[in-house]
Amino acid sequence: MKSAAFTRFSLLLLWVLIVIILMYSNMGRPSVWSPLFSFSNHGLARVEPLSNHSITTIYAITPTYSRPVQKAELTRLANTFRQLQHFHWILVEDSPFRSRLVSELLASSGIASYTHLHVQTPQADKGPWKSRGTEQRNEGLRWIRMNSTLRHSGVIFFADDDNTYSLQLFQEFD
Repeated sequence: MKSAAFTRFSLLLLWVLIVIILMYSNMGRPSVWSPLFSFSNHGLARVEPLSNHSITTIYAITPTYSRPVQKAELTRLANTFRQLQHFHWILVEDSPFRSRLVSELLASSGIASYTHLHVQTPQADKGPWKSRGTEQRNEGLRWIRMNSTLRHSGVIFFADDDNTYSLQLFQEFD
């Protein structure tokens, strides 16, 4: 019994040492994945490899829908986003038309570059166990594909309107 426990402990200790050695050996070097992708909980992904001579545009795609707290949540996002340079906000409403509330909010937000889109989620795709915002995110991606040029590098950031984001997240791309 003691022999089996000692063997397991020794193996665990060996793996911990291997991980520590690998961590120290890679300090100061970029990760294997960092030049290609930059992941976060909200789907940050590079559109094109960055170079030191190019300007990185941050495209934030925000799906939204009409509800009592919508204006407050979009105002909070706008207050963060208007402090960013080289930023384009793509706000996509789950609606058959662009709402006046969102249009006016964007116009008075102080954000220099934005796009206001709309696409309604089909009724068959709505429900408690269905994912929300899929149609809107896809519409934002479609807009980027049709309107951005490959000469400019950029990142796509899926920014939900009910979340709060720190400016430090975006400073890596300036």
